[in-house]
Amino acid sequence: MLGWGSGSLLDHAIDQARVLSTSVWVVSGCYYPVSRYRVTRRPSRWVYNPDWHLGMASSLRAGLGALPASCPGVFVVLVDQPLVSTESLVQLRKSAEHQRHQAIAADHQGRPGAPAYLPRRLWPAIGTLEGDRGAGQILRQVGAQTLIMPGAETDADTPADWRHLQQVLSEQTR
Repeated sequence: MLGWGSGSLLDHAIDQARVLSTSVWVVSGCYYPVSRYRVTRRPSRWVYNPDWHLGMASSLRAGLGALPASCPGVFVVLVDQPLVSTESLVQLRKSAEHQRHQAIAADHQGRPGAPAYLPRRLWPAIGTLEGDRGAGQILRQVGAQTLIMPGAETDADTPADWRHLQQVLSEQTR
């Protein structure tokens, strides 16, 4: 498990999610038991994704499928975007509070992406996604409101990305 600050990337993502909601659910697949017991922050619920190897879309399906029918929407925070600021997440939460039926997402150079708020009306379409795709395509199709969220464009998909994030963290803590 990759470290971040005084904990892990997953600990940090749980903290980020708590800015958005008191109910934080973590979808995990690969290394699920290890992840679950190595975190120091406890989510409200763990959702196991047995199809994790099929890509990001399977994690979205697992998470959305586990939510109760009364849930009007969901915030999606990714573990590999630790540079997203608390202020940006507060802005996302406030926007969603005022527009419960509107999809809202980070602006990734003109394209919507995570972190995001996904209203329930989009879940059937998101459930049809396959492979290593998030909800960006659907967010574009429905004209999601986008927010400038510094740090959202930087994620840790490769070892080089990880080294870059570590460098940024080092510079921020000086």
